[in-house]
Amino acid sequence: MQTTIKGLRLWCYTLAGSAGLALLPINSAVAQEDTRVNGFYENATYGRDGVGLSKFRNTLQLEAEKRAGDVGIFSNVSVNATLRGSYDGVYDLNDDEYGRNAGGPVRLENRAAGPNATVPHGGGLKLPNSFSEANNPNEGMIVLGENLHDTDGGVAFGVPVRPCDEDERGCIDGYLDKDTNDMRFQEFNDRADFIRELYVDFDYNFSNGNILSTRLGKQQVIWGRTDLFRVLDVINPVDYSRNNIYDELEDIRIPMWILRTDYRMGPTEVFDGLAFDDLNFQLVWNFDKFRPHDIGQCGQPNVILDAGCFFRGMNSLWENGGTVANFAGGEAATDFGPGQIGIREAHMPSWSLANTQVGLKMEGVYGDLGFSLNALTYRSQLPSLRGGIPAQNGFTGETGIWPSLIAFDIHFPRVNLFGGSLDYYAQSVDTVLRLEAAYTTGEEFANTLEEDLYSESDVVRYVVGADKNIFIPFLNEHQAFLFSGQVFGQHILDHEREQRRFGEAGIPDWKENWTGTLLIKGFYMNGRLSPQIITAHDFRAGATAIAPSVEWLVSDNFRVTAGANIKVGTGARKFDDCRSCNPWDPFTATYPGQPAGESAGLGGYEPLGRFQSGPIGMAQEEDELQLTMRYSF
Repeated sequence: MQTTIKGLRLWCYTLAGSAGLALLPINSAVAQEDTRVNGFYENATYGRDGVGLSKFRNTLQLEAEKRAGDVGIFSNVSVNATLRGSYDGVYDLNDDEYGRNAGGPVRLENRAAGPNATVPHGGGLKLPNSFSEANNPNEGMIVLGENLHDTDGGVAFGVPVRPCDEDERGCIDGYLDKDTNDMRFQEFNDRADFIRELYVDFDYNFSNGNILSTRLGKQQVIWGRTDLFRVLDVINPVDYSRNNIYDELEDIRIPMWILRTDYRMGPTEVFDGLAFDDLNFQLVWNFDKFRPHDIGQCGQPNVILDAGCFFRGMNSLWENGGTVANFAGGEAATDFGPGQIGIREAHMPSWSLANTQVGLKMEGVYGDLGFSLNALTYRSQLPSLRGGIPAQNGFTGETGIWPSLIAFDIHFPRVNLFGGSLDYYAQSVDTVLRLEAAYTTGEEFANTLEEDLYSESDVVRYVVGADKNIFIPFLNEHQAFLFSGQVFGQHILDHEREQRRFGEAGIPDWKENWTGTLLIKGFYMNGRLSPQIITAHDFRAGATAIAPSVEWLVSDNFRVTAGANIKVGTGARKFDDCRSCNPWDPFTATYPGQPAGESAGLGGYEPLGRFQSGPIGMAQEEDELQLTMRYSF
């Protein structure tokens, strides 16, 4: 209780201080038209099927702009700031699911003793070098993946789910180590996320009429012309712990300290007879310390792909040891000791010039066609698990590097991106057509054919979309409905997969996959009532999300949105889990004569099946009803 009061006091004091600072510009705004201050208070309350309350987030956001006009050699100088603070009460109001009382004792499947046999955590087949239950007790845990699927003959283990100040097991230093207040008061952390944006804009005018327009500070830089899917829009990392993939990117991009400068040439003739209506060149330098996506920590309501639970459970196995279901011989629950399997650490890139990120873009307009050409070198914001680290042999006690052992470090590799975008307004059909594509090098994928259990591949991604207003007379005779559809494609060019004795092994991600979305949005009562439905379908995963909602603008200041998020289709899928990879030959061989470090393809739902299920498939048990109220001022 003391922690709750302290955290709430911090939140209230900070917001009160922010509001107090805002009063000065508000008073100034009365006398000066060059100052603008506004903001909103919002409550988002979500209820999840089978869980109860999954979000009770209260947000206060203040936005301010101060125009200074001409300052020395610069024109159009302005300072912009956005402050955001939130308190999510779900960790207090539903702490049996998400908080200090979450989880409990677990039992792990043990097929060696029968189809439905289980043992408690700590009750498996003990290796000569096993673990102590005193250091890893059977409490405050869930079974990996239990909210989505049964173990069904695969591997699983206990995952701690309480905040890191309540239970430090599995908390990866510097990466996934949130305490209670980090989750309750998300913006108040050591990266000062309550400063949502803080930047200065200024222009320099050349004698030839061209303009150098610069923005310096904490900001979002948006590349690309599509929503939901990130093809070119990869400069800022994303906070998926807020609402998985379903929030607007504007709300979940994580602002970074960036220099963005545009050389604006306006209407320009490049070659004889080739004249652009507009032509710009942009340089982006993200000089902030590296930051990955927030994928959600196990114990939060939104953990994209359930990956945060896998990471936390694996780190706990490395630090403390633990019981793994159906491991030895592919059937016996097995007790491993510390330092044998799991995730050892996350290599978070420190700040250096070499670790900053640089992008170049050329953007222009030619008639009804808008286009861009983009290039970016950056750190992957998604983690890569690299094997090949020193670990202890659970049978002999010897420390060494063992082929295909499920022992990893987390890395964030350097990625290079080349791409472009087009948008075209087709007057004949009154439709905006959108295309966006990117080619990347340096991305890494899990791969059970390799001794280090990962490989690198070039990747092609693209989005094709269209937006059109269509009248539907029997629904609304006076105003058109907006139809917006797009198809996202991904192709892993160096994909590897082989059939082995018990199943397929290799890269679990689909070699080729497509996801389609459709938005239909209507308007009534002069635009004050707006129903819409958004659907997203992952074709290879066979999973669909359906999100109907109704937005009611009660007044110019008060807006209410009621909706749902429903998933249908296939959930978890099975793939090679590497328990048949035979790292400690001959002790871990699954058949006579199996080569050391070669997977036999024995598979289950965990851990790699998540990459075939995708974000929608892995959230099949997360249907929600949602109510959001916002008061703007």
